[in-house]
Amino acid sequence: MTPLDEPGVAAGPHTGRSRRRGVGAGGRRGVPLPLLLPGVLALAFLLLPLLALLIRAPWRSLPDQLTSAEVWQALQLSLVSATAATAVSLVLGVPLAWLLARTEFPGRGFVRALVTLPLVLPPVVGGVALLLALGRNGVIGQWLDAWFGITLPFTTTGVVIAEAFVAMPFLVISVEGTLRAADPRYEEAATTLGASRFTAFRRVTLPLIAPGIAAGAVLAWARALGEFGATITFAGNFPGRTQTMPLAVYLALQNDPEAAISLSLVLLAVSITVLAGLRDRWMTPS
Repeated sequence: MTPLDEPGVAAGPHTGRSRRRGVGAGGRRGVPLPLLLPGVLALAFLLLPLLALLIRAPWRSLPDQLTSAEVWQALQLSLVSATAATAVSLVLGVPLAWLLARTEFPGRGFVRALVTLPLVLPPVVGGVALLLALGRNGVIGQWLDAWFGITLPFTTTGVVIAEAFVAMPFLVISVEGTLRAADPRYEEAATTLGASRFTAFRRVTLPLIAPGIAAGAVLAWARALGEFGATITFAGNFPGRTQTMPLAVYLALQNDPEAAISLSLVLLAVSITVLAGLRDRWMTPS
């Protein structure tokens, strides 16, 4: 006999809900120690390095550090190249996400795996791959150099290409997920009313998935801004031309640690801003 079958216990529509709330409250009151200690250690492991960065920051000389010519050059180049890489990712990545989400073709799962490969590929390996593909003696780069006189490695354009290579998967994954969640019947209704497939995408689908595109673009921009391995391998580390903020941090750490800390604070502030901007998408409990 269950408690609901006992005399004097009435089953109501809110009984199960109240019981679930009671179980949840009890679970919160009694946190198991084997879970609490590792959780606190993990939190400390993630936060202590960031706190150390704030504690050791040269706050008095920070304005002078951030207004120096070298720092300003690296900051300006980082912002411009990250924005350009994000624009490239939008132009190429949104159509790719639509193909993966809305069309059926042989090997689609394999193509999706290749698209996400830069997420797990070591950035230095990505830089080497770009060098072998687009370098002066690369598979494609040799023809660009011979026919058009275009050399991509160790140029500002090379920085944009390296950043777009590692950042575009973030955009594609975000947009594809948004497309899969969107109802395709709106597009079908537009096509039955005479709109072409592209017109339906432009007038119906794009407004529906605009939040996902914005979130993916912000993530791609932040990833491009913090890119190091592929950039230094494919584009080098030339001040004013290819030296972005992460590269400037690496170089300053050897000669001027205070400048390295100041640059790191800028990147930290950008990361916090990105996280705050996406809080409704990633931090709101479902």
